[in-house]
Amino acid sequence: MKQVKSRAKNSPNKANKLAAVSGAPGEVRVISGKWRGRKLAVLDADGLRPTSDRVKETLFNWLMHDIDGANVLDCFSGSGSLAIEALSRYASHATLIERELPLAKNLTKNLTLLKCDNAHVVNKDCLSWLASTATQQYNLVFIDPPFRKDLAINCCQALEKNHWLTENALIYLETEKELKVAELPVNWHLLKEKIAGQLAYRLYQRS
Repeated sequence: MKQVKSRAKNSPNKANKLAAVSGAPGEVRVISGKWRGRKLAVLDADGLRPTSDRVKETLFNWLMHDIDGANVLDCFSGSGSLAIEALSRYASHATLIERELPLAKNLTKNLTLLKCDNAHVVNKDCLSWLASTATQQYNLVFIDPPFRKDLAINCCQALEKNHWLTENALIYLETEKELKVAELPVNWHLLKEKIAGQLAYRLYQRS
């Protein structure tokens, strides 16, 4: 997705606001399931990188036996592409966490268009939301934060520390390739891994 660039005449505060969220120049596609082929609008936002169809197809091949009936948490949800794909493939419920209000509203709009009644959007900062003791547990988690902002490791540690995960939960992590994976919780075991350019995507299982 293209990024919004501020002009020289803008003040720093105004430039930051412009960089947050602008129009709706793109879309994501549901690959498979009950909403197969549906295209959904995506807002252009700073740091937003909807997972490519190629990566998404690989991920859901990895998860093909674990989606049906899953309780899904989509951290840093952004476009909602991963959670919506899981719901299309019969996950039982999804919670989508998104800090930016325009993005959260767009997620709600897309879920309404799909007539989806087994998902809800939480318009809060993900790390702040995870800092509290868990009110429920998830057996499938998607973590795809903006790159190089020290969000991924903190998110993973909060999930573990505050008991958001079921005993054998699966965790998908999509990050910059240089992420220090040694700082992940020690009881997360790597199941799958691929590196493509600057992107690394990995699937872990908690034990």
